[in-house]
Amino acid sequence: MKNKQTLSWIVVASMVIWGGSWPTGKIVASYSSVFNITFLRYSIVIVSLIPLLFALKVNVKIQQKGLFSLFASASLLSIYSWLFLRGLQLGLAGAGGVLVTSLNPIFAYSIGLILNRVLPSLKEAIGLLLGVIAGLILLKVWDNGNAILMSGNVYFLLASFVWATMSKITSKSAQYGHSLGFTFWMYVLTAMILFLGVNRPQFVELIQTADTRFWLNMAYTSVISTSIATTFYFLATVSLGAEKASSFIFLVPLSAALSSWFLLGETIQINTIAGGVLGIMAVYMLNKK
Repeated sequence: MKNKQTLSWIVVASMVIWGGSWPTGKIVASYSSVFNITFLRYSIVIVSLIPLLFALKVNVKIQQKGLFSLFASASLLSIYSWLFLRGLQLGLAGAGGVLVTSLNPIFAYSIGLILNRVLPSLKEAIGLLLGVIAGLILLKVWDNGNAILMSGNVYFLLASFVWATMSKITSKSAQYGHSLGFTFWMYVLTAMILFLGVNRPQFVELIQTADTRFWLNMAYTSVISTSIATTFYFLATVSLGAEKASSFIFLVPLSAALSSWFLLGETIQINTIAGGVLGIMAVYMLNKK
């Protein structure tokens, strides 16, 4: 019980960090193409993870039977990363953040329920409903209902489903070796897949001309948000399960709003506070015994 409580707090911290990845991601997305940015991001992630693996003496060997799950996870993570950054370039970042983080746990729970062929319990149904209401309030659909169908937000909608599917696969990663080892190789394969779309002259130009603002935000979105927060999230899904771990994503919209206020000067509105409170209630309902 104590172990799961500790993991829950770790996931909460990861969600707060993830919230900051929306404004920082918006900043780095303006510097180059999606493939260039995402490849650079995961290259930094891989390098920053190596000392952690050595320090923890992690055996990175993966059983042969886990190679399919590894490739599937890396492929989905590549797709998600592309959709995420492309959505930030084209769509409304605030609306997209709400769509992704509100629908992730709904998709994850739905996939789990379908695979297990069970109906949600009363508290799970209430929790999911609260999450949907929180997303609608944060999105202010009564003022901007058409925003959901805008091109950029379509990318976010697809990204949400892809992430939920990937979380379901990575939750079984402990069957094939150490979870950190699985995650490391998943990042390596993700970088290799994304490299196929890199524009090399533009990539070299980015490395040579990027300013301090870019590198600081890239360090946050790669090292802090991905190497640390996302890695711990994947570790937590092994013990908590994809559905439970994904439910904490309801906390990200409020964190993203606060981060955007701090970094970009965006105003925090009443609907943000109300939606954030409902998101926290949704997490509680989905995780209470």
